[in-house]
Amino acid sequence: MPKLTIDGVEVEVPAGLTILQACEAVGIEIPRFCFHERLSIAGNCRMCLVRMRGSPKPIASCAMPAADGMEIETATEAVHNDRRGVMEFLLINHPLDCPICDQGGECDLQDQAIFYGFDRGRYTEGKRAVEDKNLGPLVKTVMTRCIHCTRCIRFATEIAGVPQLGATGRGEHMEVGTYVEQALASEMSGNLIDLCPVGALTSKPYAFVARPWELTKTESIDVMDAVGSNIRIDARGNEVLRILPRLNESVNEEWISDKTRFALDGLRRQRLDRPYVRENGKLRPVSWNEAFAAIARRLDGVAGERIAAIAGDLVDCEAMILLKDLMASLGSANLDCRQDGARLSPLPRVSYLFNTTIAGIEAADACLLIGTNPRWEAPIINARLRKRWRRGGFAVALIGETVDLTYRYETLGDDPRLLSAILGGEHPWAGVLAAAKRPMLILGQGALIRPDGEALLAVARAIAEATGMVAGIADGEEGWNGFNVLHTAAARVGGLDLGFVPGPGGRDTAAILDGAGAGDLDVVYLLGADEFDTSRLGSAFVIYQGHTGDAGARRADVILPGAAYTEKAATYVNTEGRVQQSLAATAPPGEAREDWRIVRALSAALGRTLPVDTAAAVRQRLIAANPLFADAGVVMSAPWAAFGRMAPIADTPLRSSIGNFYVTNPICRASPTMAECVAAFTTPPQKKTGTDG
Repeated sequence: MPKLTIDGVEVEVPAGLTILQACEAVGIEIPRFCFHERLSIAGNCRMCLVRMRGSPKPIASCAMPAADGMEIETATEAVHNDRRGVMEFLLINHPLDCPICDQGGECDLQDQAIFYGFDRGRYTEGKRAVEDKNLGPLVKTVMTRCIHCTRCIRFATEIAGVPQLGATGRGEHMEVGTYVEQALASEMSGNLIDLCPVGALTSKPYAFVARPWELTKTESIDVMDAVGSNIRIDARGNEVLRILPRLNESVNEEWISDKTRFALDGLRRQRLDRPYVRENGKLRPVSWNEAFAAIARRLDGVAGERIAAIAGDLVDCEAMILLKDLMASLGSANLDCRQDGARLSPLPRVSYLFNTTIAGIEAADACLLIGTNPRWEAPIINARLRKRWRRGGFAVALIGETVDLTYRYETLGDDPRLLSAILGGEHPWAGVLAAAKRPMLILGQGALIRPDGEALLAVARAIAEATGMVAGIADGEEGWNGFNVLHTAAARVGGLDLGFVPGPGGRDTAAILDGAGAGDLDVVYLLGADEFDTSRLGSAFVIYQGHTGDAGARRADVILPGAAYTEKAATYVNTEGRVQQSLAATAPPGEAREDWRIVRALSAALGRTLPVDTAAAVRQRLIAANPLFADAGVVMSAPWAAFGRMAPIADTPLRSSIGNFYVTNPICRASPTMAECVAAFTTPPQKKTGTDG
């Protein structure tokens, strides 16, 4: 570890750090614009200048490795003058847009100009003006403000894997933009807004909406996919205006997907804000008591086996456990949280988790993707895979449709029977997996929702065992587990952990729909379930509890308005089995209520009162149902066990379960911004060849 002297104090820092990082490690703040810990070093802005004894001129601390014997000065008058000079040059062409700039109040340039800038400008020549670029419906550009830090270029190339941004020209004529006029086709483009240290790149939907000091900030969890990205919800009054990422190295680092960031305007449209009852084919607004009375009348005398419930993809665990208890009190075993029909069972737990963990991807050295497109299903996990691939020594292969995953991979074909060939050692990739020290596979929902999904699950397990993906785990020891299931629904793992699946003799989703269509079921309770053909429910009496007027609400006979994920303190479990809790940023609109409160009130109206009446009591019920809910924020490894059922595999090509990234749930479908994205990105990206991504 190198020893160096910083401002007269000798310090020892880990090898490989730059002088800037060494200074930060001992509590000395160094100003910077172009440097970012997750991006390559550019050394463009020169704001981080320091003085080093023996050097005839200032050095850029972000680009100079720390070494033994260095004597660094960061707070002398000479250093301050160097930085003031750099700041004066940066402000030469920067327009005085602060009063109208969306970055105002959160601008690095503003903050550092206070400490290093002058109170007046000496530049009297004409300022440079640059034409704005069209990057699509999400990112707004005011390129005259650009200070050429190139953070956006490096992020697009290195993290997002879409090298569409670059710089043309030199000196004062340099401009940042796309090489060819086009929208920036990335599911993570919104992160450019956070990275830009000035107001050159801002949020187009958020333009001129609010100032940061007007907003109430709430830490929460995203539910647009099963990653469970940590987010901050910014609201003014009772309206969510902005969603930003929150740092969590184990989950999303500091990135979020565009769907997470921009689908929030769907929370304001098509909302269910009061109960409805269908009379003479039309929905009529009613009071809560009237809605509960209508349900009680319809359930009166109905046998439990003629009642069913389906939980949707955005449902919290509190609502699912109480609905499960209510269904049990009614004598019904017909309930399912797998509305897409995924062939997964609650036991063993290892069979449905992303066991490697998201952060654990960085330790793998080979990966087999099966029936998945992680770029659309989980952009954050795809970015983590790309991060590992960029380090080298990471072989990736895909069995499924050819897609652009932002990194090189080997296309094996879309025939699922290739898995049997790999298991039997007849395919070259059997040797690749066996030779790897830490191989992994990712089984997507596209494989599990097929009729032969259980067979594909079994053969994936057998491959994991045969190629050393579960080293040590099979013997009950701590070790590497490379078997992973990638979920797309935020509620799925929590539902499986709570056993929200058919009981003995109960019906799953397919059987519920068949039974309702055939007249064998009288009542179907849809808890935020919208992702199936509701016409298959036949003449059944449908109770829909949810927050958006989507497919389930259009079919419902009674609508119970619930709260969206930004409006309730709730528990979710992500694809790796991490229990996380959200907080309410706003109140539900109108007469809508938190989902667990609705189920609890309904149970009282039906004369089957559930023994919980506070949020704390419901959480204790969760822990009683599964002790894993007591450890929020922790991933508990699951013991290895046999699962799946070996059976013939059909030759039907494997496909991803997501056809359009931007419209995967009711909130997205109600979002005008997501509709603009669909219009702008109508052509699915094709696999790139011969590039480094």
